[in-house]
Parts: sequence; structure tokens; C-alpha cells
Amino acid sequence: MISVEEALARCLALAAPLGPETAPLAQAAGRWMSAPAVATRNQPPFAASAMDGYAVQGNPGPDDNFAVIGEAGAGHAFAGQVGPGQAVRIFTGAPLPAGATRVIIQEDVVKLGDRILLRDGLDAGPHVRPQGQDFRAGDSLSPRRLRPNDLALLAAMNIPAVTVTRKPVVALIATGDELVMPGEDPRPDQIIASNSFALKAMIEAEGGTVRLLPIARDNEAELSTVLGLAEGADLIVTIGGASVGDHDLVGRTAGLDQSFWKIAMRPGKPLMAGRLNGTPMLGLPGNPVSAIVCGHLFLLPMVRAMLGDPKPAPQPLLARLTVDLPANGPRAHYMRSRLSRTEGLPGITPFERQDSALLSILGQADALLIRPVEDGPRGAGTTVDYLPI
Repeated sequence: MISVEEALARCLALAAPLGPETAPLAQAAGRWMSAPAVATRNQPPFAASAMDGYAVQGNPGPDDNFAVIGEAGAGHAFAGQVGPGQAVRIFTGAPLPAGATRVIIQEDVVKLGDRILLRDGLDAGPHVRPQGQDFRAGDSLSPRRLRPNDLALLAAMNIPAVTVTRKPVVALIATGDELVMPGEDPRPDQIIASNSFALKAMIEAEGGTVRLLPIARDNEAELSTVLGLAEGADLIVTIGGASVGDHDLVGRTAGLDQSFWKIAMRPGKPLMAGRLNGTPMLGLPGNPVSAIVCGHLFLLPMVRAMLGDPKPAPQPLLARLTVDLPANGPRAHYMRSRLSRTEGLPGITPFERQDSALLSILGQADALLIRPVEDGPRGAGTTVDYLPI
């Protein structure tokens, strides 16, 4: 058995970033931008008013008065020039007229027909947003996974499309004679295939595209047929069939160049990875919790690496134990746990039942408490690592 860390390193070694493609800005949410995006204009493109008020020249004081010679609104610039003793009614976002140097806010003004008088207590101003205050032409946004905030910035930079990494296509194959799809009528010795649906949702939330293939039955011919349907995928993921039983056929598949099999962790010991006829392949355990936990630890990092994430590995967070725990054994243990709000770090409480078949416990969990190999006893209040799920 190899360690979790070594297994992850070997999985990531199989998962190179994919090639680029162009995505319209309206379809770029959540995509990995793979090349810098360069602004084509300044923002704001002109000196603009930051308040509603009056654009004037110089540094006037209380009781000064001005003749109002025009108006400027957002999208409607004043075409003339402001001289001494003159003012232009101006609204937030409008271009500052030529000759004007500041904006007097409307609260500091008494309007007298076509003139204005400045009140006592005039504020310092100038209430002007300089040209290029936010960004300038030539400024760039570095590669990243695009959030809604990034899309607003790119739009303001006048960028209609961005270069993104192609979404990895993941072929997902559940294996086993015991499985039927939800809605079917299982025999007394069969169960419903559940893992595929969680893994599909996880991959898609991370930015991948999933091809959910038919269940592969426990014979070499059918497994070969279903694996053939995965042709063209960037990553093949099998669920079950990777152990050492007579019906566990995935590890004996023709064309499989195995990188490793079995890791020192629970749940998820019978994990396998390699290349199948050149295509990266990950063989997940069949137990539901094992498959999903390994999905968080190994599958999602591979998807992130293919998308170009420079830090694809899971990033543990800190919490404080709310209960005492005995020493851990020779395998790292990822315990389904519940987080609670406490002052400072969150509290974390592992569930008493940790059987790898218990989806109901997984459904209540929002964290995996990480117990390192041969970790000693831990008392309540101890700081520990966890992964949110």
C-alpha cells in the first residue's frame, strides 16, 4: 500500500492540463481562463463625476455663485467648456466637462433660477473619478477560475470572449452484477447504483463534463464493451471491480498500465490509477462512501489539474475537536463529521458510525476529519485538519 500523498501525486502526474478554446463571456462562468485577458480601454474612460451636483472650475468657497450653463448626464456629455463663474449640472457617472476641476454636491448648493449659491460648510470634494482610476488599457487579468466578479471586470475591459481550458470529458462507469439504475425493479440480491450520481454532480460542479455510461456487468466481454464506449474521453473513472475478488475485473483489463493499486487509507483502500490505452484512468472502490470520499481526494484534483488549476490538491482547513478520540492505526482515516459554530475555529464532531456503506451518515456530514497514519489519541479541544464536503 502507498500513502495518500503518494497516491495523489501519481494521480496528478496522469492529469495534464487540456488545450485552450474560446468561450463567449456570457458562457464563461466557472471556466478556467488559461491566458491573461488584456483591457482594451481605460475605466472610467474619462474623468467622471462621483456624485450628483454641479461641475465647476477652481476651488470655490461658501457664498460663491455660478451661472448654470448646461447639463451632463451618464451617456450624455456636455459639449461646451466650463469657465470661471460657470457651472454645469452633472449626475453620477457623467463625463466631467472640459475646464471643470471638481463637483460641488447638490446638498451644498442653493438653486436660484439659473444660478447656484454655495452654502456654508462646503465639503472638500473633489468628487471626481479620474480617467483610468479602476484600470487602464493594457492592464491584464491573470489566469483563474472565473467568478461572477471576474466576468463583470472582463466585460468592463471590453473583452467579449476569453481563452479557457477545454472542459475535461469524464467517462463514468459503474461495474457489478448487483447494480440496477434508480427506478428499475431490483431482484432481492441487487442494489441501486448510487455512486455515479454523486460523482457526476461533483465533477460537473468542478467544471468537467460527464458521460454516464451503462453499468458494466461482471464479465470481461461486457466490461470491454462499456470501456469501448469511453473512447475519446479525457479521463475514465470506474466504480467497483478494482479489488482482488474473482469478479473484480477492472484491474485485469487489457491495455491497462497500472500506476498503483491500494492505498493506506480508510475508507477507500482498493483505489487504482493508471492509463488505459493511453487515457488516464481512475478505479474507485465500490462501497458508496469509499467512492465518494476518494472522489473528493483524488478524482476532483485530477479534474482541476486538467482544467489548469495550479493548486489542484485538496486544501485542509482547521477545526477543534468536540470529543475525545482514540489513537489511529496504520491507515489515514477520513472520518465523516459535522461542523458546528464556535468562537474562533469551528467545532468538529465525527459520527460514531463510520462504516463505508452508510450513505445516510454521509448525507448528514459536511466535513471529513483527517486522522493521519498512527496518529495518537486526541482530546476534545485539539486542533485538527479537515476537508469540507
